[in-house]
Amino acid sequence: MQGERPGSRHLRNVHLLRRTVQSDPAYAAMVENLDTNIGRLLGALDEAGLAEDTLVVFTSDNGGLATSNVREGAPTCNLPLAEGKGWMYEGGTRVSQLARWPGHIPAATLCGVPTTSTDLYPTFLAVAGCPTRPEQHPDGVDISPLFDGGKSSLPRDAIFWHYPHYANQGGRPASSVRSGDWKLIEHFEDGRFELFNLADDSGETNDIAEGHPAQVQVLHARLSAWRDGVEALIPKPNPNWVAPELPEGVDPAEV
Repeated sequence: MQGERPGSRHLRNVHLLRRTVQSDPAYAAMVENLDTNIGRLLGALDEAGLAEDTLVVFTSDNGGLATSNVREGAPTCNLPLAEGKGWMYEGGTRVSQLARWPGHIPAATLCGVPTTSTDLYPTFLAVAGCPTRPEQHPDGVDISPLFDGGKSSLPRDAIFWHYPHYANQGGRPASSVRSGDWKLIEHFEDGRFELFNLADDSGETNDIAEGHPAQVQVLHARLSAWRDGVEALIPKPNPNWVAPELPEGVDPAEV
């Protein structure tokens, strides 16, 4: 089923198809197959007596593909999170991450501390007893202290994303930063900021940037400093771009 989810400014792009329910049987079959084969892998480790010597991490590089600007549409839905792959919203960046390491990670524990995929490299080095290589993983930290169920903390207070591209998922060039429960998104097309408090609004339906200018300024300074530090590329206006003709009755501000 495709359709719009009402009530949020960034969901008004009329040229996109958004899947609003999980209804793709092929996608469901693929997920079931993946689940089955992960079970086979874990079972093989158990049978070989290697489970307690093996840290297994299951995660993803982005959220499910929930939006598309092609006729076939997208295969999955991330509700109640907004959007998906290729977007700065939580549907695109918040993913499952599971870790199994018997004897080191208590079974059935939960951790709510945000981490990011660049943390895996220094974590694997640490648990293998190898020295870290900060010059190779400047954006990552060892998250093994969180294996106690998140009772410990990490030596940072913000994580960052940068996606200065267009793609067939419908997302647009942007950067974002999360610090605590605050998340700021900077859109490169028009310089617009969106601010969300994820503790109160994980679906990012209520942009509160206008009411919290000081918080926007602080987070934008952090985001800009991080981009400078990693020499992130910033998109530039294309002088040859020509605005497309829109169907009658379509508001350009909503495209």
